[in-house]
Amino acid sequence: MTAEFKITTAPVSDDQAGGLAKELLEGARAKLGFVPNMYRGMAINPGLLSTYLHGYAHFREQGNFTPPEQEVVFLTISLANGCDYCTAAHSMLAVNVSKLGEAHTQALRDGKPLDDDKLEALRRFTHHMWETRGLPTKAQAEAFKAAGYSDIHVLEIILAMAVKTVSNYANHVNHTDVDDAFAPYAVDKTVAAA
Repeated sequence: MTAEFKITTAPVSDDQAGGLAKELLEGARAKLGFVPNMYRGMAINPGLLSTYLHGYAHFREQGNFTPPEQEVVFLTISLANGCDYCTAAHSMLAVNVSKLGEAHTQALRDGKPLDDDKLEALRRFTHHMWETRGLPTKAQAEAFKAAGYSDIHVLEIILAMAVKTVSNYANHVNHTDVDDAFAPYAVDKTVAAA
């Protein structure tokens, strides 16, 4: 999904990058081996990219969710926000890096319950947090905690929602093209439209 409006400023190329944008894009290349198109679009405003990368790193590296759980959170939010780019990227990461597995990844993409009770509780609560704009009911929070999660996990979902709001919304207005690395997991528009 993309916005009707599109940013007219071109994504930041390596030749154009300077200052913080250059530092962040070079850091991405060193870490990932390439610069994702999403980063180039966000680098138009280096503060946006910096905020995204900082929050993303905290969620990934200092959080309490396992890598598969992280992907459940990120995919649930990206799907709810209608971000095709992040859905493709996190689907690739879920299957190939975080080891969520193809069946769980596809179930998330199809909007179906997960066959793992704890992961399903995480998916449901994350979606509830998105749907209520961070105003969870006591019953939903208690069900989430009964599945083995805690208050810190509630706060980490809020961090993930902030991170995904930055990337999802930036992709909406930039009309970001899916990178080749994520292309096998691109959202099929013909299925989505059916």
